[in-house]
Amino acid sequence: MAVSGSDKVFLAAGQIDLAQDGHDYSVRREENDPEEGERSMNWREHPWAGVFAATLCPFQEDESLDEAGLCGYIKEVAEVPGICGVVCNGHTGEIMSLRPEERSRVTAVVAGAVRSAGRPVKVVSGVSAEGSLEAIDRAREAREAGADGILLMPPHHWLRFGRTSRTAVGFFEDTAEAGVPIIVHQYPAWTKASYTLAEMLEIVRIPQVVCIKMGTRDMARWRFDYEKLKSAAPEVPILTCHDEYLLASLLEGADGALVGFAGFAPELIVRIVHAALDGNLEAARAARSECDSLAHIIYGFGEPSCDAHQRMKAARWLMGKFPSPTVRRPLRPLEPREIERIARLLRAAGYPVARDWKGAQPPVPQ
Repeated sequence: MAVSGSDKVFLAAGQIDLAQDGHDYSVRREENDPEEGERSMNWREHPWAGVFAATLCPFQEDESLDEAGLCGYIKEVAEVPGICGVVCNGHTGEIMSLRPEERSRVTAVVAGAVRSAGRPVKVVSGVSAEGSLEAIDRAREAREAGADGILLMPPHHWLRFGRTSRTAVGFFEDTAEAGVPIIVHQYPAWTKASYTLAEMLEIVRIPQVVCIKMGTRDMARWRFDYEKLKSAAPEVPILTCHDEYLLASLLEGADGALVGFAGFAPELIVRIVHAALDGNLEAARAARSECDSLAHIIYGFGEPSCDAHQRMKAARWLMGKFPSPTVRRPLRPLEPREIERIARLLRAAGYPVARDWKGAQPPVPQ
């Protein structure tokens, strides 16, 4: 492993002095390289580009998995033309509250639902592990359950203590031993778990790394890293996960999107992404404007917050498109007044509210 620059601990990726870390970030264009502003791949044909929906996970009132509800929901999302992949066991799917065996079961149910949808849709399972050996085990379990690849999150103790570059790159080298395609989950630049550009340039050289979920949440940094990564590894798609900067990051060059909102309003996200990647700015802005009213209900302004996925569940439940708004502890149900607010805003935005909210915890539909 050759990590460029000094092997120091980075407190946060956004704090790196790029001029002092020893890496040559200059872009050398070859004769056949795409010109500035051109896409380096055909996004419609690349297996890891396009729209990947990060999906919710329904629970019964007793917090057990609702497998029938999950199957129906995933099948509905996977049947949407333009959805290229579904991602289960992500933050949207409440991975942190799922036991390891439940994560495998969720993956198996999702894989079965995707097969029944009859479309070529990839299944990606999130992997969150604090050590390399566990990550290898979880990756193999995901593959055995039917996943085509994994979304590899950074160990979360890094958020507290940071890590060295050798450790960061080594985590991917270790997990690659499972032989499962890996999507890199890049955390926001202001966190200690975010990968530096020098680290990313090493990570994309690992053969099992097939895609990057670029969650830098800093558009100046996002653009800088994008240019250097595309120059070094043009065959590796970069997917935006910036719900709040979705259209902007697509116009800056993203090869698609991996976002929770694609599991909430898949048709709208497909319209935005396809129009943007096809260069139809007018259509992309129109679809984005249509999406804004829903996005403001779920996210407000800015990046997803701690209760965004509770609001997603509640909103889809109110519209009759999700079996239950139940979340698993330590998350708590939304306050009645918040669900009333969501119902009111949905109606104001022109979306039908199929369920009456009476101020009590809603029953799970039979």
